Amino acid sequence: MTIFSKVAQVARQVLGRPGPRLLTVKEAFYLTPNMIRVVFAGPELEGFPAGREGGNCKLMIPELLETRQSFAERLQSGPPPVRRTYTVRKYDEDRQELSIDFVAHGDEGPASRWASNAKSGDFLGFAGPSEAKVTRFDADWYLVAADPSAIPVAAATLEAMPRDAKGVAIFEVTSAADRQDIDMPKGIEAHWLIQPDPHVPSAAQEGFIRSLRWPEGRVQVCVAGESGVIRALRGFLAKEKQVSREDTYIAGYWKIGLIEDEHQKAKRIGQA
Repeated sequence: MTIFSKVAQVARQVLGRPGPRLLTVKEAFYLTPNMIRVVFAGPELEGFPAGREGGNCKLMIPELLETRQSFAERLQSGPPPVRRTYTVRKYDEDRQELSIDFVAHGDEGPASRWASNAKSGDFLGFAGPSEAKVTRFDADWYLVAADPSAIPVAAATLEAMPRDAKGVAIFEVTSAADRQDIDMPKGIEAHWLIQPDPHVPSAAQEGFIRSLRWPEGRVQVCVAGESGVIRALRGFLAKEKQVSREDTYIAGYWKIGLIEDEHQKAKRIGQA
């Protein structure tokens, strides 16, 4: 048993929940020009819960050139590594393979920098995952919207829908080449909006959603992305369209000009 396995075992015994896993990269590749998919595999994924696609997780990023042994020891005794929130994109229970998609920002952030250089045998820490964000599908019509940061949760939600589901999916991406193949129901009408510079505030999603012909019946919503866009849509959906809270998953995943730690602090004090 490795040091890290012992740490995880103790955490389960003391806390009653799984400790962090030290995951190993099987492969990493560009899914689109601005999205990297990293596939993890190995015995560390034994017992990983099925059906968590779309749930969030915490990734702990090793330092450049840090050894696996050093990183495992640091997880146990500190100093703590950088943590970032991501989404479970796919989990193949039979093959014990976990896929997580990273927006490619180059060296702008530690997670993007790690993913841009990831190769077979590399590693990082993993905690989670949460439950899937949308688990009930019994509406008459569905609205899904996402920017690149939220495409994994949007795609997972669409793939989990009944095959006869109807609705609209709106994706805002950096270029036309960033469109992805998503196994969504045939009754979902997909629209890909191009926003070349994600650092500039965009009203494209809000404008598109406001222009939709709202259907009769109950609507279920899954919307996530930049906090400024989310704030505007939250008010529109709740107040103008009166979509119930129970039928709404809406979340700000990031905010222009803030790193994740700053964004999480802003959310806690109600500024994001």
